[in-house]
Amino acid sequence: MIRRMTTFAVAAVGALCATASAASAQACAHRGELDELFCDENKDMVADPPKDASKRKDPSTLVFTYTPVEDPAVYENIFKPFLGYLSQCTGKRTVYFQVTSNAAEIEAMRSGRLHVGGFSTGPTAFAVNLAGAVPFAVKGNAEGFESYKLQVIARADGPIKVLTDLKGKKVAHTSATSNSGNLAPRALFPDLGVVPDTDYKVIYSGGHDRSAMGVNSGDYDAAPVASDVFKRMINRGQLKAETFRTVWLSDPFPTSSFAYAHDLKPEFAQKLVKCFIDYRFTEEMKKELQGDDRFVPVTYQKDWAPVRKVAEKANAPYNRAAFDAEARKEAEAAAKKAQQKKN
Repeated sequence: MIRRMTTFAVAAVGALCATASAASAQACAHRGELDELFCDENKDMVADPPKDASKRKDPSTLVFTYTPVEDPAVYENIFKPFLGYLSQCTGKRTVYFQVTSNAAEIEAMRSGRLHVGGFSTGPTAFAVNLAGAVPFAVKGNAEGFESYKLQVIARADGPIKVLTDLKGKKVAHTSATSNSGNLAPRALFPDLGVVPDTDYKVIYSGGHDRSAMGVNSGDYDAAPVASDVFKRMINRGQLKAETFRTVWLSDPFPTSSFAYAHDLKPEFAQKLVKCFIDYRFTEEMKKELQGDDRFVPVTYQKDWAPVRKVAEKANAPYNRAAFDAEARKEAEAAAKKAQQKKN
């Protein structure tokens, strides 16, 4: 499984590069941080619809996915009632497209194979800049959208009690593009007396759930994880709360965004957004999604400002060069881990 995921991640990065080299940049008065394939002339930090109306899409089949922060099959089942509703609301056949990595999800939207989906907090910015994603909603309730915190966890029966106790230890980061699982620790920990890769050994686990399970089994001494993912694992009985100690908590960040591809016809994109905002989650969805009962409107420019600030402080720009380099690091780490298990 790890080998297949590694191969897929490498292929996704290659496809991302190939797509960029094969396409020509459109003339643009303002692009900001966006890739050369996109334009942002209204300066809202997301890609404008294509100027050529013939390139705007009104797909007969709507393709949806959700970020692979945990087992993709779990979320395909959770979102099944919503996809049935979405099909009725839009008048289009709607299908769930499983992805195994952030790189694969971003490449799928960039290449036109994904129309709308949920992106993890950090990868949302890569999706905006590299794939033309337009974030429009986050899960939430009547009080506002859901947020989460960077939560550093360790075993309760272990020696790690404060953040500086991470020095000299094996600490699982999730993936190079993750906000809470990698970028936020690199941006925030140095001011707190701990420098990742210098004071402790970083091991990429491949996901928040894998980091938590690794701490549980003793494979890792500690891990920064998204608090919402960790809470869901406790609620599902995958982990026992008493096994863990929370070493540190950050200020809140917005959780996964829902974003549509910029090249959808504007009138269809507006209808799609309305379908999302009008929907109320089923009881099963509310249970699995920690009480969230709706999609709450957001904008990338305003609501992702804290995430962009973390990336700036971590000197981790959300551009193609950084994405390709970090995705390759993840793939290499996964391949090394697979080889170690084989041996």
